[in-house]
Amino acid sequence: MNIMVPVLFDTDLKSLPLIHRGKVRDIYAVGDDHMLIVTTDRLSAFDVILPTAIPGKGAILTSVSNFWFKHFSDIVPNQVSDMSLSDAIPDDSERKLVEGRAVVVKKLKALPVEAIVRGYLIGSGWKDYQATGSVCGIKLPAGLQMADKLPEAIYTPSSKAAVGEHDENINFAATADIVGQDLAQQIKQVSIKLYTDAALYALPRGIIIADTKFEFGIDSNNQLTLIDEALTPDSSRFWLADAYQPGSSPQSFDKQYVRDYLETLNWDKTSPGPELPDEIVQNTSEKYAEALDRLTRP
Repeated sequence: MNIMVPVLFDTDLKSLPLIHRGKVRDIYAVGDDHMLIVTTDRLSAFDVILPTAIPGKGAILTSVSNFWFKHFSDIVPNQVSDMSLSDAIPDDSERKLVEGRAVVVKKLKALPVEAIVRGYLIGSGWKDYQATGSVCGIKLPAGLQMADKLPEAIYTPSSKAAVGEHDENINFAATADIVGQDLAQQIKQVSIKLYTDAALYALPRGIIIADTKFEFGIDSNNQLTLIDEALTPDSSRFWLADAYQPGSSPQSFDKQYVRDYLETLNWDKTSPGPELPDEIVQNTSEKYAEALDRLTRP
């Protein structure tokens, strides 16, 4: 993918009221029962929106999420509505601005929990393990290396933070306090099931899914529903299976590549973030495109 691909950093649709502008997604109201989610080319790292966009990223994330929503529709309902984009945005010129990166979804009550599942020891989990022998309070065997596969996938939820603030790790009991015991247990079970099945699907396609995060909502019948995005290079760590070697940070198809670059800078991880050089932008675009191709090829 070439960095000359048109970039969409943010949107300003006149035909629909803006509800929320998140780190990556702009959300508009479509009547009383639907919303339009537009995935822009913005990139956030360390919970900071960077000033440099990644060309084509929004369309790739939309395609990846839509693929997984359909793939897992027999496990959990998802947010995608039957309403067409042309019904949501009748204006041709506005619709063309977001085509390929927008999806019409059912309006649901979002739950304030990020459902994180880890299958490998990396990132903040690795730092936690080095300090405590545990990840988010879950005791792990001694002697594990960076990027080792865990004996089994673990559920390590976090609280949802506002834009510009950092998500905070919480334990399962805290999620039960927030959403109730039964719903908290359902979120945990569904999240581990989705992650485990996705990891098995991706591995023969050359991708190790090291970890991921899911978000859920509930409908008027209190039915748990998968929302936001699903198993994308933004919400997951995707590693190149052929190059995987425990003991070091593996080659990735995700924004870890950008995080690794940012770690070399004298930046305090607060807003404003630094501009990204063209080489980092180009390589990130290519990594995201390859992840989509590997996951969705027949």
